[in-house]
Amino acid sequence: MPFVDYYQILGLDKTADDKAIKNAYRKLARKYHPDLNPNDKEAEKKFQELNEANEVLSDPEKRKKYDQYGKDWQHSEEFERARQSRGNAGRQDGQWHSGSGGDGFSDFFESMFGSSSGFGGGGGRQARFRGQDYQAEAQLSLRDAFETHKQTLSVNGKNIRITVPAGIENGQTIKIPGHGGKGSNGGTDGDLYLTFNIQPDEKFRRSGNDLHFKADLDLYTAVLGGELIVETLGGKVKLNVNSETQNGSVVRLKGKGFPVYKKEGVFGDLYVTFDVKIPTNLSERQRELFSELSKS
Repeated sequence: MPFVDYYQILGLDKTADDKAIKNAYRKLARKYHPDLNPNDKEAEKKFQELNEANEVLSDPEKRKKYDQYGKDWQHSEEFERARQSRGNAGRQDGQWHSGSGGDGFSDFFESMFGSSSGFGGGGGRQARFRGQDYQAEAQLSLRDAFETHKQTLSVNGKNIRITVPAGIENGQTIKIPGHGGKGSNGGTDGDLYLTFNIQPDEKFRRSGNDLHFKADLDLYTAVLGGELIVETLGGKVKLNVNSETQNGSVVRLKGKGFPVYKKEGVFGDLYVTFDVKIPTNLSERQRELFSELSKS
């Protein structure tokens, strides 16, 4: 099995901190995402490599094992147990060596877990290894996140159909069991950890489970009061406007905000800020009336 340099895949060196790893992964994942490169096998392969590299290097414990054991990092615990059970056998000059004079750790793993060897005196039984966990990102609009819906994702060349619950948070990660890397020797498959990036909306601003919306209000309704049709993500509603409403005034529409994650029928509130518009292109008569009002 050839060595895969995860640092090289992300274009980083071994001194990179968590922020640099995160930024490098996000930049490259967007570039090679299958949705942006349909039917591009090389992009799919690159995207899979990026997910694997990020899955390891973004986890401090896994990164430590990778830096220590290289390509055999996933079997480090089995290696340590086997090493302890064998004592100092095969150890020379403070290093582990295979009997065939191969490449250190890798040959030792082959001798311990290969098809011809048992594990810990197991009589030829092969060790089972759990598959690698994957990490991926999914883009959602605010309006998509407002409703529970099904979505098909392409992860490592496979299409996965999932249900996205209403009220999902920006940056929230959910686990999809069994959709990571394949297990070996009968081991269970890894899991997929999917992080959602919710894009800003041009009209609504989300704050937790509340929404904020700016509504234009004509001067006459602001002064005299009346009714205003206001848009919400759940549809349009009629709002009563008090007379002498000031510019920048805020009203709360209870239960008209964002759905609470996995709480059916529970919603936050919608806060409407009034933006009073001054009329333009006034007729002479309208100017006279405003003039009379200013003198009264």
